Amino acid sequence: MAAQGGGDGGGDGDVGGAGRALPPHSPSGVVLQTVEMHTGGEPLRIIPRLEAAERAAAAGLSLLSLRREMAAGHDHVRRALMHEPRGHAGMYGAVVVRGGAAAEGAHLAVLFLHCAGYSAMCGHAVMALGRFALDYGLVPAPARPETAVRLLCPCGPVTAFVPWDGHRSGNPVRFHSVPAFAAVTDLAIDVPGHGKVVVDIGYGGTFYAFLSAEQLGLDVCSSKIRDLVGAASAVTEAVKKQFKLHHPESEDLAFLYGTILTDGKDAFSEEPTTNICVFADEQVDRSPTGSGVTARIALQYHKGLIQLDQPRTFWSSTTGSLFTGKAVKATKFGNYNAVIVEVSGEAFYTGTATFTVEEEDPLKHGFSFK
Repeated sequence: MAAQGGGDGGGDGDVGGAGRALPPHSPSGVVLQTVEMHTGGEPLRIIPRLEAAERAAAAGLSLLSLRREMAAGHDHVRRALMHEPRGHAGMYGAVVVRGGAAAEGAHLAVLFLHCAGYSAMCGHAVMALGRFALDYGLVPAPARPETAVRLLCPCGPVTAFVPWDGHRSGNPVRFHSVPAFAAVTDLAIDVPGHGKVVVDIGYGGTFYAFLSAEQLGLDVCSSKIRDLVGAASAVTEAVKKQFKLHHPESEDLAFLYGTILTDGKDAFSEEPTTNICVFADEQVDRSPTGSGVTARIALQYHKGLIQLDQPRTFWSSTTGSLFTGKAVKATKFGNYNAVIVEVSGEAFYTGTATFTVEEEDPLKHGFSFK
């Protein structure tokens, strides 16, 4: 049970024979239990079960509708776990939903959380959740040496392929995306403080703007992070004002999630190419960004810079972690020529946690500042 009311908890927290479990909490307060992971350095705080989400799913809400319901009625859970003092400015989370919302042939459904709200897709989370699903028994009969884990994300169905030795999951984990496509290429945008730049916009479960950091007078590997973040955020805001996005299936998904600054090395090479993703409200991805790699591969394929099954390696300028990606199948998505992209990386457990919310705490639902 990931979220529940008061009670004394379990005996594992007994200290010094006092017979009282720690941490203490208000009788009417909430206890939130999580599994902690990271993929390429990007954290993932997994809420294995949230009763409010499962009740809404059982009532027949679609996952996109459930996403809106959570934002409208239960956002205090996101804020409590993503924001300080329990979280931090780079925290990321996932609510696992079983039952109604996961009944469409998936092992589990998932809602993605971050410090500013809710995302439609998250590749680093999918890789971590693939391992979690096997190790926590959400897949009835895992197969060796690799098990397919079907996840329903707000953007659609995604499949993770997870090593399994009969006892525990392993690495690397790979996933196959929803159809990814180039929304627009060579789009001229006027960015205040930087002048006119040219961006590509790609979709990998969510939309990103891409451009070389060089266009902004920066170097993705050596410039200060705060300068890269400021410039990328300025691009995001400019694109939002100057270009209207459309999604083939749902306008709920037609939003720009962030900007990814690159080293400009989009043509095929066996050498890694570097990028940094700035998403939501100036949040920095510590990993190469799974959905961003998906969108960037789709753009490179669209431009004829790579072919099917031609792998590329992507390097995070923040942590040095690596993902690999390749387009594995051409398809159509609405009126777009699209591809299914495979992304691979490594996800690791960092622990478990029990968080409490004391009703009298004036900061019980968290806080954030810049």
